[in-house]
Amino acid sequence: MKKHSVKKSSPRTKLIILLVIVIAVCAVYIGVAIYFSKHFFPHTTVNSLPCGLDNAETVDKIVEDEADNYVLTITDKDNVQYTLTGSDFSYDYTLAESSSVLLKEQGAFLWPKGLFSSNDLTLDINPTYDSDALKNLISKLDLFDSSKITETTDASLEPTDTGYEIVEEVYGNDIDKSIATDAIMDAISSGLSEVTLSADLYPQPSVLSTDEVLINALDDINDYFESSITYEIEGFDASETVDSSIINDFISIDDDYNISLDEDAVGEYVSELARKYNTYGDERQFKTHSGKTITLGGGDYGWVIDQDAEKTQLIADIKSGETITRNPEYSQEAFVRGVDDVGDTYIEIDYSAQHLYYYVDGEKYLDSDVVTGDLTKGNGSPDGFYKVNYKQSPATLVGENYSSDVTYFMQFAYNIGFHDASWRSSFGGSIYKGNGSHGCINLPLSAASKLYEKVETGTPVVAYYSESVSLTNANVPVAYSYNKNK
Repeated sequence: MKKHSVKKSSPRTKLIILLVIVIAVCAVYIGVAIYFSKHFFPHTTVNSLPCGLDNAETVDKIVEDEADNYVLTITDKDNVQYTLTGSDFSYDYTLAESSSVLLKEQGAFLWPKGLFSSNDLTLDINPTYDSDALKNLISKLDLFDSSKITETTDASLEPTDTGYEIVEEVYGNDIDKSIATDAIMDAISSGLSEVTLSADLYPQPSVLSTDEVLINALDDINDYFESSITYEIEGFDASETVDSSIINDFISIDDDYNISLDEDAVGEYVSELARKYNTYGDERQFKTHSGKTITLGGGDYGWVIDQDAEKTQLIADIKSGETITRNPEYSQEAFVRGVDDVGDTYIEIDYSAQHLYYYVDGEKYLDSDVVTGDLTKGNGSPDGFYKVNYKQSPATLVGENYSSDVTYFMQFAYNIGFHDASWRSSFGGSIYKGNGSHGCINLPLSAASKLYEKVETGTPVVAYYSESVSLTNANVPVAYSYNKNK
């Protein structure tokens, strides 16, 4: 059989083929580069307008023509959109330079990359528009409609029915009009068709619900709410409890979230407590020695809450966070607790009858005729509810124009008291009208001695006139009849 041989290409032939291919590729690459030296890459925008594969002249016209159709779309931080139409504010512009400048900068020989990547370019323009009309249009945007605006607020501590709670901050849409206007006008001046009002242009809460200062403040309030102070008001069948529902009204929070107790609010609560349970000077129903019930008030007898001391103590108790049961702080205490704070141990003086009675535990211990203040000389003895403040033996009574030594003296109203009167030979009757005392209760020595021996300081003194009188004794301004006739 006859064999055929295959002729192999020489190295020179291969080199020629390779060189032809390289030359062809270079020619194509250069040709495309030449094309893109006069045309924009496919995915190019100029001033947000699609200009891919267009030449500079065409792009200039596209951009210039866009002024007639100019619409700016405004997007707020919540992705709500608003629009402004150029014709509404006489919008127009001229090119500051030709897009050929941008074309030179795109780099024609980088066209392989330009085929697949986007290229967003900005062509400077010289816009003109009616500024006043534009600002008026901006101000009318729903962006500033008060009915659609939510204000930005800080997280805060707010009272509830049971205490305080942290109210979370609010990220509102209350953008400052001047800030928004500047951003919109900048976009228009740049020929942009879209502008986004980013979140950082809006007011931001300065206090967040996660801030330690807020959490610590709530903890401080809750510490106060741990407290419970119960007042036991004996004799009234009543009690008052200061718990979180009341402490809630005392809480004061300053601008730096420092927690304190409002001393004025605490003081007002204590004042109300005093108004409710003080008996000082109150009118009372009193059953006299004859069995008749009279209405009598005045005097300086009764329970008196020491409001300053009680306010101080209450604040300390609330701060302690403890459960406490106690009596109020008193500046004055009556002989008996309760509405009927006179009880059944007291001294009764019937000025009209010129007689004194002293009851101990409901039993009459002493009764005696007396001589009291001279009504005809304006020295009528004071009526009302009083108490024995102190007793002294012996004592010297000193007045404006007199000085008298007595064996026993028991003071109950200012400088007025019970005492023996050795200068008198008789007591009772109507002596007090014309020859009465300067206001004191004159007693026979034996009666004064018996009273002095038994009576305790603090013992109630109930003094009254069983007939109508007009007291003019200004030395005892709390006297019942004196105040009724002023």
